[in-house]
Amino acid sequence: MPSGKGPTAALGFLKSRTRVGLRRSSRSLLPAGQITICAVGAYAFAQYVLGHNGPLFAATSSMIALGFSRDPRLRRVLEVGAGCTLGIVVGDLLLHWLGSGIWQAALVLFLSIMLARFLDGGNIFTTQLGLQSLLVVLLPVPAGGPFTRSIDAVVGGCFALAIAFLTPRDPRREPKNDLNRLLGQLAKVLRECAVALTDSDSTKAWHALIRARNCQVLVDSMRTSIRSSGEVTRLSPAYRRYQDEIEGLAKSLDYIDLALRNSRVFARRLTSAINNAALSDHGIQAISLVLIDTADAVEELATGLSDPQAAARSLHLQNARSTLSGIASGLHPQQMGIERLEGETVVMLFRPLMVDLLEAAGMDADDSRDALPQL
Repeated sequence: MPSGKGPTAALGFLKSRTRVGLRRSSRSLLPAGQITICAVGAYAFAQYVLGHNGPLFAATSSMIALGFSRDPRLRRVLEVGAGCTLGIVVGDLLLHWLGSGIWQAALVLFLSIMLARFLDGGNIFTTQLGLQSLLVVLLPVPAGGPFTRSIDAVVGGCFALAIAFLTPRDPRREPKNDLNRLLGQLAKVLRECAVALTDSDSTKAWHALIRARNCQVLVDSMRTSIRSSGEVTRLSPAYRRYQDEIEGLAKSLDYIDLALRNSRVFARRLTSAINNAALSDHGIQAISLVLIDTADAVEELATGLSDPQAAARSLHLQNARSTLSGIASGLHPQQMGIERLEGETVVMLFRPLMVDLLEAAGMDADDSRDALPQL
């Protein structure tokens, strides 16, 4: 039997990787087509319109600028164009002073990297400046002179920028999808905490804490997608009408991030309370009910923030605010029938999380705090 487990596990792993690979490839069809058109188009333009011989830098710069990265495209285009141009200037100057060779190439690369880190902290900028200056030293000077390569880099960047703006893509879609996933994870954290309470299982509460910690990656990812979408709404006339909505998503994300941080504090304290058997049966039931109701409200909030229709979005957000306000109004240890100090502490740690959720749903800070009962 043990000998059969290896092939079975390997086959299962292969199937899983195949599914993931196919799913990732299917999602990459459109970006891959855009990158192909952009790179070939930039190359053809530089060669047949500008008359450059073998303008590889036009194709490579457009591929790097457009890419699969979630970083804002405008920043990538500017970093690639500036990095290529400055790298070629530095390389050409050092080539004139030092001549060509291995040690000259090493010195040029080192100085270029240090200059890039001095000017800008972007990784793409550093890579491009160092690479282009190195290639200037190592490769023969083209027929049109060294600066034809910088022109090719600018051509590639312009093609990438044109593709980014001309491709029909709703700039709200990616941050809304990210936000939906993020709030879905928060709802799962709250439900896992409720199950941990009712089952008196501190391990489940610890798992909820781990899930909440893992959400930080989603938060950082969403900040990147919102920044990218904000650039599109500011620069593209077709999407400028979505600028306020994107700014609203960014504001909501700040409060959701705080709610997630508070959920980690809450789950950690809940783990200790369960381990010490510090909650009465009535307290367990009351807090579990609050957690489940809050998870339902978080899912309603996710629907409201991610809905593309303004009317539906407003209705869902209003329902989320109403539900969260109702839950917040009962977050008092005495009202919940909780008398032990540990149970009171658990309730007190949940109150800031509720304020964050109310603000994420569009309620101002004073009203959010006023929704909680006075202690």
